[in-house]
Amino acid sequence: MSQSPDNRSLLSASSQLNLMEVESIDDKEFDIPQVDTPPTLESILSQMEEEEDPFVLEDTCILNTDNMDAQSCDTSSLASSDSGDPAHLKRHDQTQKPALFESSLSLLPPVSHNTMTTDRKRRPLDQNPMVHGSVLRLSLLKGISAQIVAATDKVDAGLPTAITMSGVIAVGTSHGLALVFGKDTNQALRLCLGSKTTGAEFGAVSALSINHDCSRLLCGFAKGQITMWDLANGKLLRTITDAHPPGTAILHVKFTDDPTLAVCNDSGGSVFELTFRRVMGMRSCDSRCLFSGSKGEVCCIEPLRTPPDFRDHPITCYSLLAMASLTKILVIGLKPTLNVWMTLPYTKSDPTSVPQLAWQFVPIQKMVNPVLAFCKGETVHFLLVKKEETGTIHVIKQRQLQLSCDIISLNWINSGTLVLVDSHEKLHVVDRPSQEVLETLDLEQVQLVYNSRHFKSLATGGNVSQALALVGEKACYQSLSSYAGQIICLGTKSAHILSLRNWKERLDCLLKQEHFTEALPLAWSFHEGKAKAVVGLHGDSQRRKAVISDKMVEILLQFTEYALKKCPEQGKLQVMEQHFQDMVPILVDYCLLLQKADLLFNQLYSRLVENMVAKGVFLESLESYIIANRLGHITTPVMKDLLAHYHDNGMMDSLERCIVHLDVTSLDIQQVVQVCWSNQLYDAVIYIFNRGMNDYITPMEKLFSVIGPRVREGRSLTGDDVVMGNKLLVYISCCLAGRAYPIGDIPEDLVVQVKNQVFEFLIRLHSGDSSQKEEVFPFIHTLLHFDTREFLNVLAMTFDDVQNDKQALEYQQRIVDMLLQVMVENPDFTPSQVGGLFTFLARQLAKPNNTLFVNRNLFDQVLEFLCCPDDDSRHTERQQVLLELLQVGGMVQFNEERLFTLAEKAKFYQICEFLYEKKLLYDLIVDCYLQDPLRKSEVFSYIHNLMSMPGYSSEEKLKVKHKVLQHMQELVSLDPGKLADLVVWHFKDEVQSIISELQNDQLLFQFLSCLLEPQEGSQSAPRLPLESELYELLLELMCRFEPQELLKFLHTSQHYRLEEAIQITEKYHCNDANAYLLEKKGDIHGAFAGLLQTLKERLHVLAAEMSCEFGGGADRRDEEEVDGDLTLMTVKSSLNQMILFCHRNCQNLDQEQRKDLWFPLLDTMMASQKEVMGLSDKHISDGLKEMTLKVMNCMSSFISLPAIIQQILQDPVYGRGKLAEIQGLILGMLDTFTYEQTLLETTTSLLNHDLHWSLAHLRSAVTRGLHPRQDCCNICLQHYKRKQDASEEIIVFSCGHLYHLQCLQQKDCGWGQTSELQPWRCYKCSSSHRGRASAEPNRSRSASLAQTCFSSGHHEKGAETHRKKVFAVATMDLQQELSWDHLRGLYRGPSRLSILSEVSHGQGSEKTSFLIPAQPGTEHFPLKLAPPPLFED
Repeated sequence: MSQSPDNRSLLSASSQLNLMEVESIDDKEFDIPQVDTPPTLESILSQMEEEEDPFVLEDTCILNTDNMDAQSCDTSSLASSDSGDPAHLKRHDQTQKPALFESSLSLLPPVSHNTMTTDRKRRPLDQNPMVHGSVLRLSLLKGISAQIVAATDKVDAGLPTAITMSGVIAVGTSHGLALVFGKDTNQALRLCLGSKTTGAEFGAVSALSINHDCSRLLCGFAKGQITMWDLANGKLLRTITDAHPPGTAILHVKFTDDPTLAVCNDSGGSVFELTFRRVMGMRSCDSRCLFSGSKGEVCCIEPLRTPPDFRDHPITCYSLLAMASLTKILVIGLKPTLNVWMTLPYTKSDPTSVPQLAWQFVPIQKMVNPVLAFCKGETVHFLLVKKEETGTIHVIKQRQLQLSCDIISLNWINSGTLVLVDSHEKLHVVDRPSQEVLETLDLEQVQLVYNSRHFKSLATGGNVSQALALVGEKACYQSLSSYAGQIICLGTKSAHILSLRNWKERLDCLLKQEHFTEALPLAWSFHEGKAKAVVGLHGDSQRRKAVISDKMVEILLQFTEYALKKCPEQGKLQVMEQHFQDMVPILVDYCLLLQKADLLFNQLYSRLVENMVAKGVFLESLESYIIANRLGHITTPVMKDLLAHYHDNGMMDSLERCIVHLDVTSLDIQQVVQVCWSNQLYDAVIYIFNRGMNDYITPMEKLFSVIGPRVREGRSLTGDDVVMGNKLLVYISCCLAGRAYPIGDIPEDLVVQVKNQVFEFLIRLHSGDSSQKEEVFPFIHTLLHFDTREFLNVLAMTFDDVQNDKQALEYQQRIVDMLLQVMVENPDFTPSQVGGLFTFLARQLAKPNNTLFVNRNLFDQVLEFLCCPDDDSRHTERQQVLLELLQVGGMVQFNEERLFTLAEKAKFYQICEFLYEKKLLYDLIVDCYLQDPLRKSEVFSYIHNLMSMPGYSSEEKLKVKHKVLQHMQELVSLDPGKLADLVVWHFKDEVQSIISELQNDQLLFQFLSCLLEPQEGSQSAPRLPLESELYELLLELMCRFEPQELLKFLHTSQHYRLEEAIQITEKYHCNDANAYLLEKKGDIHGAFAGLLQTLKERLHVLAAEMSCEFGGGADRRDEEEVDGDLTLMTVKSSLNQMILFCHRNCQNLDQEQRKDLWFPLLDTMMASQKEVMGLSDKHISDGLKEMTLKVMNCMSSFISLPAIIQQILQDPVYGRGKLAEIQGLILGMLDTFTYEQTLLETTTSLLNHDLHWSLAHLRSAVTRGLHPRQDCCNICLQHYKRKQDASEEIIVFSCGHLYHLQCLQQKDCGWGQTSELQPWRCYKCSSSHRGRASAEPNRSRSASLAQTCFSSGHHEKGAETHRKKVFAVATMDLQQELSWDHLRGLYRGPSRLSILSEVSHGQGSEKTSFLIPAQPGTEHFPLKLAPPPLFED
């Protein structure tokens, strides 16, 4: 965009600024001398003192504070003010003297990756944002600022209130003056429009506007007047007083593109169109209301002003106007007729947010159209106005911009960049396309002027709405004005101008601060066209890149000097390395991006080589770029240094990676090859020979000379040998496939030649340095011994690639013949290696376009070799090789019958399976699995898969089924579980025949166990039909083989018949199982007899073992003692089983039937004690006595104690003995009786104590006095004694509420009873809990907290006046019930009786009898229980 001469002078002045040379302005400079006749304002402001330097623009963005002391930067932070506020002036005078022009403006640094602000309102930045540098230049207009302060102080012109800019700069003041300044370097005052007399009449200037040709100035005033001035001569052209309703201030007045048309907005929220006319030399103004404030107050207007370049745009003829009210945005057209184009309501926002509007012509999709940016709060919206070729007007909403700050000012500075100011006076430069914040500056020291007084219309009495006044708190519309890519800001004592820096300035700002790591990315973004807000780049793309490239070369040279200069001279080596690692790779990267290799190696490297650390870092940093193919050529001196550095530091792997990516012409081949051979860098050697000399054979010869002797001599290979051999195989594969090793491709004109050379090399009869002992074809021999399979795979890939090359086919045939000659006649190769060869040959022969010929006798020879029955070595390997040979097509090379015969002799069952499968003889495959010891267990899976898959015929499956039935005995012995699963799936109908085939009862038992009791983890298959005979057969077999599992089986299975099972268990004398079955049948006594018989037998065995122990020797006694302990354990187990049996069945028996169970058991145990009484084993005797006591303890729950004692005394063991013999039993029973009696008494005492405490607490609560909360009724709100001479009854509740009886009766607060002493409920409390009261109408109530009714009245003569009568009603109201519930809730939990029961059970668990022989502390048995909870009355 073209600039005026004034603009150019303004910009040139700003570029020459040096902040440190600006002198301070003395306050005495503005003193006004006392004279009789004061000079005029214009005469004073036009004078320039002789010693005063001319004012120039001041750039504060590059303020250097390195040489300033701390005090020079400690400036007071002045808040922005409302224009013309005397209180604010007073605050300013007290806080700071007018030294604003000392460049004390504080700015935030530009936003970059290493510079962050802490303002939480800022828009969050990306983690890795692009570097933008300082985008905006903020310059102080010193001439204008000084003259504003002088006008305020010397002639009382008032504080600045508004500013606008076009070809000139106009500033309005609070005393009604308009000061017009030039935009040249001196910024001289050109015009002073108005006078203080006019200011006293019209008020402060509240709005300014200049037309497009800079010939007219419109001034709006705080009291509602509008004036028009001629800027050429300062003549007043119009004074408009009736353009809008009186009593309202002018908020905005703006020219449109038409010089005869303007719009204004007043503090009443209305918008008016002003049409200027001149008829017969008479100037007039017509006003038309465009929007009435009664429909919604407009607080911002913005007409579309077209730049000179777009005056012919089709949209301009409509004279668009955007208006922002408190609730919506309107876009209207003033011409040719008034038309509303769009109405858009705001989203929800803070009511204090200020609406903002700004127009700009923006190129979108190769078209330039006006875009309206508007916001209210944090979100900026964009509307594109577009006119189609058909003449239709479209208003299209664009992508919005979301920030995290409250915006108070919005301006375009060019078509892609917005400048926003938030409520914290932070200025944000935003790139609209990317929505990225480019820079943030702090405007706090500017002290923006706010227009709050005008929005509140204080000059006309403040007759505005509260909403508009609230918005006006942040309004600064007249303090920022944009024009021609510049924005001017008005402060209370200064004026500043904002403009975009050109690209060189942005780079120079970073360079002055020595931020090279930020300057280079920024310059590269200019070079690639990705930078934002770029200014000053002209010409086509190539020209722009050339200019920027030259600048980047300059930066790189400066950066190199800086890196060397800032290197720490002393300190640790790691610190120096880190210093250069942070800088040198950046130099290399940008030199390669610019394709300036000569700069990198000739200039930069020559400077870095002076420092050894920098040199090393430089050489090591080249590796990544070489490997990435960004650097392919290195100069000879650098390559020499690279080899030396990597070799000296042992970085041979890195050196090899670099060599194979470099251009061979840049290498000293002799030096590099020597280094590579000495350090075994074989990849590099191959690369140099291939690319440098087109020699593909010499590397093979070298590698074979190293690995060949070791392989031929049969020595074990080291890890390096294996790596070398693998490299050799890969290298041969690449050469034969036309690919270069390790990367790239062989040149097309050399592909065939290289293949032929490699073939010729491989089929050489002898090597160059052969000895007499060397075998023929040494290279093929070596590769086959190293890795036969991989070498054959290499040949196979080569054979697949060449099909039409006649010479290559001849080589293939020759190689095949050599392979056969080398391997078949050589006993050094294993069967696996020989088989691999013939597998390879079979694959080649099976191809449809095969041209190879192999003698069939060789295949027969190999078959004989693999199937030799006399050689048992490597049996599995030989079988696997032959199987692989057959699978790849070798079957056609053999006689099938002969093959089958040899396979059977060699026991190659997998080969037999392969042949049977080809003949569909699946039943014979079962025999193969059963005969193969390695695959026997897989026969079940094979049978299941074959029987399940649909691809086999029913006849084939039937044959397999017959074969399975024939081998059933063998299958059961192999795995009865898997066979059971197989039977369930496929042989359910043949179960009986299978059982009949199994002659071995042990195998039959295992099979039935798995069949009828499937193990955990078996396949989920459909079960057999439940046949009782099978379960009974299993039961009988279990009695024979695993009687210990019998009870478990009977418990888990329910499919046997009860009578038959009882007969089976009786037959095999399984008493425990028989007793279980009899009990299940209902024969309690029969079951008991069986269990008792088992117990007697075990006691008899125990007695016999003790007798043997008593008569044997010492060793014999030790053995018998162990056996006795085991027998005693079996007796205890049997006894416990009988006790449990009696417990289970005594519940349903009478007293006599219980005695029939318990007394025989007691007699048996006492009889056993008689048998062991004379023996010396006290351990067994005590065990029997303990078991007897346990029986007595358990039976005491069902049999009375006298009956037990009588039974003991009648027993022949104790009946004829002394009392001492039964003393222990009697004392144990008495101890138990004493313990239980003490427990009962203690429990009764505790329960009585708890009951007494609860009743005493309730009684104290009932008898407690009541204290009313107030002396008035809670219903009628009158004093409880409304009349002194009337009888009045009152009721007081425990909650403290007091009521008249009549009031309660009217509210129906009784419980529905008709007795005289009717219970009442509290009206206030019951109404708040009515939901609960209605939900529990029939709830029982106990007498608790009482209600008290007082009766007061005037009686007959002789009676006492005001005598009170008390009635106590034993009922509870709802609140009292809640209190009672809370009290009861405190006792919830286990009762004390249950606690005592747990104590008794806990003690009984240690000794399962209550008849504890020696109960400790029985006489004094204290029960320490917790006391009941206490409550405060």
